[in-house]
Amino acid sequence: MNQRNYQREMEGVLRENQEQNRIPTLLLHSCCAPCSSYVLEYLSEYFFITVYYYNPNIYPDEEYRKRVAEQQEFIRRFPMKHEVKFVEGRFDKERFYEMAKGFEQDKEGGARCMECYKLRLESTAKLAKEKKFDYFTTTLSISPLKNSVKLNEIGERLGAEYGIPYLVSDFKKKNGYKRSVEISKEYDMYRQYYCGCVFSKKQRDEEIAEKRKESEEN
Repeated sequence: MNQRNYQREMEGVLRENQEQNRIPTLLLHSCCAPCSSYVLEYLSEYFFITVYYYNPNIYPDEEYRKRVAEQQEFIRRFPMKHEVKFVEGRFDKERFYEMAKGFEQDKEGGARCMECYKLRLESTAKLAKEKKFDYFTTTLSISPLKNSVKLNEIGERLGAEYGIPYLVSDFKKKNGYKRSVEISKEYDMYRQYYCGCVFSKKQRDEEIAEKRKESEEN
């Protein structure tokens, strides 16, 4: 079976709304400012967007606050066709650690990450339903390290459960990730070196240490 072309499907939704002269509302879950950069540049042409920063996985607290501030600053500075608003979710770390029990040793991209996707997307779907948004989606699919198929499966399942359309995406397509790096450099944005949680930080630190050791030995 051929894998779905999420980019093409999203373009179909955008085109349909344009043909109807409609500018819908979109609740956009954002994992960080750099990942949101291209997504906002792209989608603000077609939607009234509210960025929802809900990431209880971020470690440590200082890192969380730094990422929130960077997200708000980028929205303030970046020129967009339609107004973009910002909402910060609860930094309920305990909920993330409860979810992660039993998955602590998983490598990044494993079952723990799938549960984390679900945790954050479900919060987004609930808020989108409560506030009567037309769509919800996430910036997560822009990362080459994130599984866009799983993200869209989770998003569509939650969309059906909460009765709010999930905007399928694979934002890394059409050089989306490359463009996000360009915008990040242009705006001198803080770019973190690990995904966000304590487990991803530990894994990344170990990888860096191993590379340093190999370099010294050679």
